[in-house]
Amino acid sequence: MKKFSLMLAGLAVAATSVPMAANAQAWQNINARQARLEQRINQGIRSGALNRNEAVRLRAQFRDLTVLENRYRRSGGGLSLQERRDLDRRFDALSARIKVQKNDRQYRR
Repeated sequence: MKKFSLMLAGLAVAATSVPMAANAQAWQNINARQARLEQRINQGIRSGALNRNEAVRLRAQFRDLTVLENRYRRSGGGLSLQERRDLDRRFDALSARIKVQKNDRQYRR
């Protein structure tokens, strides 16, 4: 009975650690995410999918997020989990805005 209990406990630990490992892999480095967003904006400008006003607005929003990240980092010992989540949510919103602006059929003239 004791072996069965230990085996069950081991399976429970293994089952809970697998989703944690998957989440750790899904977590994206903030710098890499910023680089990807900036690359998408630049690509939209080069292809003409973003007009001048859209590009200026998106770059300003991107710059605001960079300033916020720097403020979070200076506030004390790096980013807290809450600050990471806030930045992640804001990056998601910016990513969605980039997608909308690139696909709204307002091309550079």
